[in-house]
Amino acid sequence: MSERPQPSEPKSSATILLLRDEPAFEVLMVKRHHQIDFASGALVFPGGKTHAGDQDPAWAEHCTGWGAFDDEQRVLRIGAIREAYEEAGILIAEGLDGAHFDKVCDPAVRAAVDRGETAFIDVIRELGVRLRLDALTVFARWITPVMMPKRFDTWFYAVHAPADQVAAADGREAVDAEWIGPHEILRMEAAGERTVIFPTRMNVQLLAEARSADDCVARARARTLVTVLPKVEVRGEKRVLVLPPDAGYGDVAEPMERIGA
Repeated sequence: MSERPQPSEPKSSATILLLRDEPAFEVLMVKRHHQIDFASGALVFPGGKTHAGDQDPAWAEHCTGWGAFDDEQRVLRIGAIREAYEEAGILIAEGLDGAHFDKVCDPAVRAAVDRGETAFIDVIRELGVRLRLDALTVFARWITPVMMPKRFDTWFYAVHAPADQVAAADGREAVDAEWIGPHEILRMEAAGERTVIFPTRMNVQLLAEARSADDCVARARARTLVTVLPKVEVRGEKRVLVLPPDAGYGDVAEPMERIGA
């Protein structure tokens, strides 16, 4: 009798919901490049796997809120901010005088960080700023189902986007960066105008319950975090993916064929 293969170990990753209220309550979405092997062409929040450089202990001198978090949260928050910088050109940082960073992020430097040619911490040193780890609020945590070949342990963070920075896609992983209202994202997905993968859609639905960026952050802070590890159940003659009932997403039974599994 053959043994059932062991699930792959999920990779640590971080995703960031950049929120603004002007001209309306919107979140920054990036469109994945069609040649990317995961979620190609889909609208997603900026994010990705954490990197070894996110663990550099020297970050202690270049972050606000360092003492408020454990090592895991420090790495995740640095990774989330780095991904927003690489993919969308938004840097959640402040100057040494406490003023919000409001400069344009150099595309060539962003690309060098993305390729691993330049360390992100060196960019921060050169800019003379500190990453605002304490500006990020935990929004959700999702772990890819055990039957999937590629698995991620993804933390979602909500944050007010800097008012004076302009989002610009990196052109490699992300081919477009667009501010969109949560309800409009859901409408476009339902109409077949845009592709939105299941975890993103669920979190956009949760986001759509808020009235503003402040309301979203307040709701996230008030929620009890329940880690979402979707599981497969058979209901009737269909296999569906279900979420923990206390995770805040309601009664979800997603047909497996809709997520391509």
